[in-house]
Amino acid sequence: MDNKFTPVIGKDVIESLTIGMYEDSRFIFREYIQNSADQIDKAVREGLLEKNQGEIHITIDAERRKIIIEDNATGIAFEQVQPILQNIAQSTKQRGVDKGFRGIGRLGGLAYCENLIFETSFFNETKKSILKWDAAKLKDIINNRKDKEDAILVIKQVTEFSTEKENIEAHYFKVILENVTNDDLLDKREIEKYLSMVAPLPFPTRFIYKSKIFDEFKKDSITLDEYKIYLNSEQLFKGYSTYIYKGDENDKKKEDEIIDVVFFKEYASDGNLLYWGWHSVSEKNQSLNQINYTRGFRLRKSNIQIGDEYTLLKLQRDRRFHFYFFGEIHASHPDLIPNSRRDYFTENTIYFEFEQKLKNFFHSNIYKLCYTASEINSSIKKIEDLKAFEEEFKQKLSNGFTDKKEYQEFKERFERKKEEAIKAQKKIEKIEQDLNNYETSPVKKILDRVVQPESKNGIDEISIENEKDCKPKFRTDRLSCLNKEQRKLVGKIFSIIRDALEPNVAENVINKIEDELR
Repeated sequence: MDNKFTPVIGKDVIESLTIGMYEDSRFIFREYIQNSADQIDKAVREGLLEKNQGEIHITIDAERRKIIIEDNATGIAFEQVQPILQNIAQSTKQRGVDKGFRGIGRLGGLAYCENLIFETSFFNETKKSILKWDAAKLKDIINNRKDKEDAILVIKQVTEFSTEKENIEAHYFKVILENVTNDDLLDKREIEKYLSMVAPLPFPTRFIYKSKIFDEFKKDSITLDEYKIYLNSEQLFKGYSTYIYKGDENDKKKEDEIIDVVFFKEYASDGNLLYWGWHSVSEKNQSLNQINYTRGFRLRKSNIQIGDEYTLLKLQRDRRFHFYFFGEIHASHPDLIPNSRRDYFTENTIYFEFEQKLKNFFHSNIYKLCYTASEINSSIKKIEDLKAFEEEFKQKLSNGFTDKKEYQEFKERFERKKEEAIKAQKKIEKIEQDLNNYETSPVKKILDRVVQPESKNGIDEISIENEKDCKPKFRTDRLSCLNKEQRKLVGKIFSIIRDALEPNVAENVINKIEDELR
């Protein structure tokens, strides 16, 4: 064996770890925010900042095609700038402590601009360090398939380090993307929506359950990482709302609301908290329209989203139920480690335990909640249908039927609806009986909200018995200008129309004939 052989790391590894790492260009905001959050935490630990003083500012200048992400945390000391910012996958962060730890996320911006610039200043230093990556040149080198350059030499070719004077008290880290090549990154509105679900943001004031969420988890000393993040000077918050909408962006209408939130947690076999979370309970408990972009169970680690709204869909017993809720599942165990793409976790013993226990939660709690809520809403609808049909029947008795066949059909439909309503009433009573000892059950909350006394009472009194011995009134009885034989003929015509046409069309035609013959 030749011991003098020296391995070479080819230039394509740079593309794999930076330019080709992610499918969604917006991830760069998540990565830079994650890095800033780690440094804010460090600045607080070291006494450089109070906990509420850390800030992350994002500026999107679509006209100049420029993006800036800046924090007021520790910055990087001069002697560490090049080792940290020019190396790839050589992070100084601690796994299980910091939010990021692989040292590749900060270079993600190389894929979407012509120049990626890092500017940083460290407290008590009189200069700022500037490291510029020539992203356009890097892409040219990587795309040149003739030359097989070494990765280290390529990095030296595309980076430039310099310093400038700075205030001795300044401490910050700034990322600048010049000549941004991806239009999605310059769409302020879409980036705001993206960050409202991905970033470690506080709940908005309009989400009235935020205090309840914090109060619940304070009982177990669970903390939720939150940071002040600004987009073009406006502070960002999570996208949750108390209301549920239907329609689209141009025609959004309120159709339901959140009536409560439910909390849950699970421990691992080693005794550590595995995950904790919350989910909404709505009155209708039905699939949420896409206009509710915060819908679904969202997986989070350190309050930063893992994957997207579809990530946990595979664990549901019935996939439809995944989008019946707003909800968060916070992975707590230190061995639940986000993978390099941050779209799920690396596989280990705790990962498999997490999946199994969360799957059990979805298959039992969530499935039962949705199934029972569906039974409640279906039962209420059957009772309301009977009451509505009673009014329709009374109206028919007053106005007259088209013929005896229609009269008989109405009577039969009434009896069927009453039979269904009685069964529905018993089903609701059975559900209520089963929940007598569970005041905090989400099903109990739905019952209390949607099942009013008038909704289920009085069904036995709804009857058409009084009309059985009465001679039914027919519509032709009102055509007093016609003799008996003529009314009989018109009645046959009405019957033919009713049988041949759709109900609404038939009714309009019959009304026209009646108007003409009166």
